[in-house]
Amino acid sequence: MRDRSQAGMMRLIWGMSAVGLAIHVATNLTGGYGFFRDELYFLACSDHLGAGYVDHPPLSVFILALARLLLGSSLFAVRFPAALAGAGSIFLTGLIARDLGGGRRAVCFACLAMLVSPIHLGMANFFSMNTFDILIWAAVIYVFVRLTKAPHPRYWLLLGVLLGLGLLNKTSVFWLGTGIALAILLIAPLRKQLGTPWPYLSAAMAFAIFSPFVIWNIANGFPHLEFMRFAMGAKYASQTPKTFLSGAVLSNNIFSLPLWLGGLVFLGVGRQRDDSGRNASRAVFVTFTTVVAILLINFHTKAEYLTPAMTAVFAGGGLAIERLMSARWGKRLAVAYAALLVVGGIVSMPFAVPVLPVDSYIAYSELMGIRPSTAEGKELADLPQYYADMFGWQEKAEAVARVFNSLGPAERPKCAIFAENYGRCGAIDYFGPRYGLPRSIGGHNSYWLWGPRNYTGEVIIVLGGGLKDLEEAFDSVEVVGRSTCQHCMPYENNLTIYICRKPKKPLKELWPLTKSYG
Repeated sequence: MRDRSQAGMMRLIWGMSAVGLAIHVATNLTGGYGFFRDELYFLACSDHLGAGYVDHPPLSVFILALARLLLGSSLFAVRFPAALAGAGSIFLTGLIARDLGGGRRAVCFACLAMLVSPIHLGMANFFSMNTFDILIWAAVIYVFVRLTKAPHPRYWLLLGVLLGLGLLNKTSVFWLGTGIALAILLIAPLRKQLGTPWPYLSAAMAFAIFSPFVIWNIANGFPHLEFMRFAMGAKYASQTPKTFLSGAVLSNNIFSLPLWLGGLVFLGVGRQRDDSGRNASRAVFVTFTTVVAILLINFHTKAEYLTPAMTAVFAGGGLAIERLMSARWGKRLAVAYAALLVVGGIVSMPFAVPVLPVDSYIAYSELMGIRPSTAEGKELADLPQYYADMFGWQEKAEAVARVFNSLGPAERPKCAIFAENYGRCGAIDYFGPRYGLPRSIGGHNSYWLWGPRNYTGEVIIVLGGGLKDLEEAFDSVEVVGRSTCQHCMPYENNLTIYICRKPKKPLKELWPLTKSYG
């Protein structure tokens, strides 16, 4: 009977994961709006493979480079690895619920909570390191549960590998590692393991895997730390503990709140069938609460930073509901609650996944009374920043191409194309080749580290920026065009295009002034 029950749970986990994958495959096959700003940047990074980048470690870039090699560089191809990662996160959440002692009902609710969470759906909709961050956190938590129940050396080694890969994808895995370290100190059976070499080998493996990014930062003057200081001090200055907590509730489906709060309580004080299950639940509880505490202490923290940790409390919530269903009235209540979660997921899906045409989305948003939003305090138009950043990129390449192709044959080969931010640079690099454009240069994040290439600065087309600043650097600055776009971010619309000639200093001397990390 137990084998049949396990087989049934696995079929359920596979089925729920397949539904998550199908949502993203269908969306990206039928539209998906356009490339997200960060996707264009990741594509540019995948043309510059290395041990690190200003704003992120290299693992996700290598994943994208492999995907491009196998599938190409279309919108669907670029987003397919993210869709797989999203499905994998649902799968691992089900496994966590199972290994914490849950049955089919616990597994069902844990996977369902992931499936109807708007932010998890949104993260799996486009390529970024965040999608793989969620997947790796789920894998770490799953292995940590297994380790707590049976501290075998292979689990310690696997934990080290996963933590190292997680750090090589996104440095916020340090928060997860801190939570795990505290749990090891507080949970007696794990604390005993400190008398063996395995925890230290695990930590050494994690650091060894992460070390290329550390070495890269040392060699380049710690650009990632400079980037993080700016992000916390200026970019997300509008974020507070209040916006963090309210955002966490809304972004994970407001109807899921009882589930994951109940899961948190169950992990902390709930009864388990045996001591190993109790220890595993307590270890996950300590890990999760430590992550929350770190994020609150940081103060200017986006709600999305909690997203990868939610797999733990979703799994715990599945167990809490399963225990509730043992009561006489519990089964009917749980069925009604599952229906409510599904309704909440369907209602919120258009805000996470571009399943509606733009005009329909705008009408739907107005009907629901939800105004466009941004975590960066920027001016918005008719779309939230998440969607607005999927518009206007090809139009920029087209507008620059008209200017570039108007140059004479003597100037065109030595003409550089400069843009202020990585979205504009990435648009030139991705769409530009079809219009005969060279690769762009820019001062934003890794583009600044990639430098001015071999350009002298004799002729530069500049997309955006201020006339006064350019006149300080060039003797000749000519306004030659304008780039417009519909539905894009307001600061990406009506961009002036300049042709700059006769630099007052060589471009290599001017280059340090263009630096912009953030």
